[in-house]
Amino acid sequence: MFETLPHHFRNFGLATDIRTLLILRKSMEKGLVHTLGDLYMVLKGIVVKSPKEMGPFSTAFYDYFLDIKIEKGESLDNAVLRSETFKQWLENLNHEERLDEENDYRDFINKFLDEVHLTTFDIERILRGEDVLKNDDPNMKDDNPQTEFDAQKHVSQMVDYSNISLEELRKRMEQVAQQQQSRHEGGSHWIGAYGNSPYGHGGAAKGGIRVGGAGGGKMARAVIGDPNFYPVERKEILKDDNMDAALAALKGVEEASAEIVLDLEKTIKQGLKEGGIFLPYEMEKIHQKIQVLLLVDNGGYSMYPYVKSVQKLFSKMKTRFAHDLKVHYFHNTIYGGVYEDAARFKFISLKKLLSLDKNHSVFILGDAAMAPYELDERSQADWMELKKKFKRIVWLNPVKQAMWPYTLTTQWIGKIFEMYPLTPEGIEGAVVEMNRVRKK
Repeated sequence: MFETLPHHFRNFGLATDIRTLLILRKSMEKGLVHTLGDLYMVLKGIVVKSPKEMGPFSTAFYDYFLDIKIEKGESLDNAVLRSETFKQWLENLNHEERLDEENDYRDFINKFLDEVHLTTFDIERILRGEDVLKNDDPNMKDDNPQTEFDAQKHVSQMVDYSNISLEELRKRMEQVAQQQQSRHEGGSHWIGAYGNSPYGHGGAAKGGIRVGGAGGGKMARAVIGDPNFYPVERKEILKDDNMDAALAALKGVEEASAEIVLDLEKTIKQGLKEGGIFLPYEMEKIHQKIQVLLLVDNGGYSMYPYVKSVQKLFSKMKTRFAHDLKVHYFHNTIYGGVYEDAARFKFISLKKLLSLDKNHSVFILGDAAMAPYELDERSQADWMELKKKFKRIVWLNPVKQAMWPYTLTTQWIGKIFEMYPLTPEGIEGAVVEMNRVRKK
């Protein structure tokens, strides 16, 4: 855990080494770290030796744990404001709370930093998970969808579910999911956000299961990406209500690769055997990479309602999973290339597109409906070139599947590409198809 931390912090002029990790691990074993704020406080006590190191320490911490990079001479507010982490946090706020021209962005930054630095000392009570679940009925009906929706997001109570098996928590979560009809925030029962329920995200539930969204205090024992746990209609066209389910399906396009990292456990064991002489031992660390190419038909009025949702989905994908995402645009069909900008001014040739790594996962968004003369032989040949180059390529269609046979051009394009509806279920099917091709 945190194997690269000493090297990262040394880049900021801080004296850190394996001993830093050993002390941090002991602190965690003693139960001193429950939240990200706790981690900040404990690490500060280990690393910071003088007041002049507070600035470099905070800069290193924000960079390593939150991917917020503070440039030289830049204010923290500005660094937070331009970070993807903050933008993702904003997306998780209620619509009424989100940043707009009438709201002062500093209020949101302060709220964000308050949540980041929430420590166990700020939590007034720590409750036993066994007591909370004993008084909770997992089969309770979701009769009042607004019960917890406007709950205050500052958590004053943390619930410790560590002594309850994951199997029991998963079983209860399935029971709750069958009853849940809407989104919930706060509270200790529903699958939601910002409360102390054992299943959800952004709250204070030690040893629970994180479902969707970003973590709160890094306290979850398991992370669920299965869209079956989301109380949404997976057959409906993509929209805000079912976006997380689609996002969970998209995670399946990850591809494993390896890099050499420090084998901390072996280094410590061998060092102790050698009387305190610690020589680094390396190992291969498997991580995930994603290369995605998104081609969007944004030219017609019929496509307008869907373009924004798809752009938001893949934008979320980029902030949650480290990967390379390229987005290009076309109108109805392609003729010798696509466009780099949504206004379709900056043309990029098909030859340049075909020079990309063949291992890209390519998603094409379009209704495939146009006048037959538009999809001429030249255009069909261009699509065939893309299909030949990229083995993992699918077409996502926002039009209801029952209507596809009634449009001639949709049938033609459906013969070139595997076509799926623009729904969470359709996106999941597209990813399964991509993985099937990859295994060939």
